[in-house]
Amino acid sequence: MTTISIPEGSLYGLANLSYGVYSVAGQDPRVGVRLGDHVVDLALLLGDDVFATGSLNPFMAQGHERWVEVRASITERIQGDVPDAAVHDLGSVTLHLPFEVADYVDFYASEHHASNLGRLFRPEAAEPLMPNWKHLPVGYHGRSSSIVVSGTEIVRPSGQRKSPDEELPVFGPSVRLDIEAELGFVVGTGNEMGTSIPAEDAERHIFGVVLFNDWSARDIQAWEYVPLGPNLGKSFASTVSPWVVPLLALDAARVPTPGQDPAVLPYLQMRRPWGLDIEFEVDWNGQVVSRPPYAAMYWSPAQMLAHQTVNGAPSRTGDLFASGTISGPERDQRGAFIELTWGGTEPVEVNGVVRTFLEDGDEIVLSATAPGADGARIGFGEARGRIVGKA
Repeated sequence: MTTISIPEGSLYGLANLSYGVYSVAGQDPRVGVRLGDHVVDLALLLGDDVFATGSLNPFMAQGHERWVEVRASITERIQGDVPDAAVHDLGSVTLHLPFEVADYVDFYASEHHASNLGRLFRPEAAEPLMPNWKHLPVGYHGRSSSIVVSGTEIVRPSGQRKSPDEELPVFGPSVRLDIEAELGFVVGTGNEMGTSIPAEDAERHIFGVVLFNDWSARDIQAWEYVPLGPNLGKSFASTVSPWVVPLLALDAARVPTPGQDPAVLPYLQMRRPWGLDIEFEVDWNGQVVSRPPYAAMYWSPAQMLAHQTVNGAPSRTGDLFASGTISGPERDQRGAFIELTWGGTEPVEVNGVVRTFLEDGDEIVLSATAPGADGARIGFGEARGRIVGKA
């Protein structure tokens, strides 16, 4: 038996208890919880085979009451003696995609991001936002099979692209490859087809959150998206962090959403609309170039899930919906390089080199922290990806 020591100030203490899927050499993946710089095997800690699998989905499907019960049990047991076989140094394990992604929807919930892109793409328009934007959380259905865990290399996508001065499109690798710093919400339990999830009930369905980088080929996207929206410019890859921070750990991070004007329709109304005070960092080749604040997001997680199901569309365990790019009012709070460099016309300096979009060999790391219980701060791990050229 062993006693786990948690370093003072750790972002992965008792206030966090984020879930992941790990493996050691020669063994199948299993569910664990992160504690400091250790991974604790939950099947061995709790004596429950639902965690002796390579996915969080079976546990998430057990529902909200079970999530609360397990969190309390983990908190109690890891403060005592833990079986030696259950404890692994973080550096000695391989981390995997923590859940099986069922369906994936990407939203567009930042007013600052949507306004910036409106000004970039429609400079002649009097209003940067489209008429529907403040009435509903705009989103599109993405591709779940290309969501990968942090550390997976990202192959530069190819597709059709057409610049304004070209008569016809050409085919080739994207030359305006970008990121989108987002927060992803993991659905633990869904709704049956023909029903919906009320905004006030959403927190009983959202199991936890992950960091999410929605890699974006802006040149491919610009040519294809009219009139039906993103497709190949988005579907080639999205990166998630390997740790799912439970929504139960984020009570202290809840903040009111920005005021919504005009008033939203009844199905989107809440007694106390809540967002999350999560501070992001975007690291480009070792240099922090942006610090997007999630607290500035206009549409709340609960409103996004309520809108996604209001037409009777079913959701299920493992569904993932993402916030869309997180951007604040300042330039150094923009969560996409198309904004940060204003479409490439205002380059930034990265390690002494003038840059606009991503080049082969570039590595992007998203990280974030939030307030936790008893004054602690909690971490979300990282969403890391390096761009490699097309073979």
